[in-house]
Amino acid sequence: MNFMNSRLSDACGGLRLRITGSKLNSSRTELGRKKYKTDHKIWASILSLFLWGIVGITATVGFAPTALALEYNKEILVDADFSGRDLTDSSFTKANLRQSNFSHANLQGVSFFAANLESVNLEGADLRNATLDSARLVRANLTNALLEGAFAANARFDGAIIDGADFTDTLLRSDEQKKLCKLAKGTNPITGRDTRDTLFCP
Repeated sequence: MNFMNSRLSDACGGLRLRITGSKLNSSRTELGRKKYKTDHKIWASILSLFLWGIVGITATVGFAPTALALEYNKEILVDADFSGRDLTDSSFTKANLRQSNFSHANLQGVSFFAANLESVNLEGADLRNATLDSARLVRANLTNALLEGAFAANARFDGAIIDGADFTDTLLRSDEQKKLCKLAKGTNPITGRDTRDTLFCP
């Protein structure tokens, strides 16, 4: 009888050990799963931050901000100071810009259609492909200005200073071209072209 009780006790003890061991293994497995989930979340966050960093750098470097085209159509901007500014593709159609300062400004593709540019300072300005049609450039300072490809039909340049200005491929009325040839002298410091040559002066 004692022998049977001993065997039964051993069997029960073994069962308890197996159950305890099973619980321990289960706990370990659960802890392993939780650790894996935590590690996975951490790495996912790090990867996400890394990818967003790459996107941010690409957006900054690959898509450098360009100048914002502005509209000043029909505005009165007498004595305004736009010197040194990047005004690419902006519009000053029919604006009154008398005595304003655009020296060394980037005015590529800008519209000055029918604008009043009397006595305006355009020294060293980049006016390539600008629209100057019907603009009034009386006594304007165009010293060393770049006007390559500008559309200046019907523009008036009476008394303008054009020393070193580059008029390559600028569309001008023949009578204005003749007037400008009487004033033309100098060489453009950027293109190295003589002003008279760019105006096809005789």
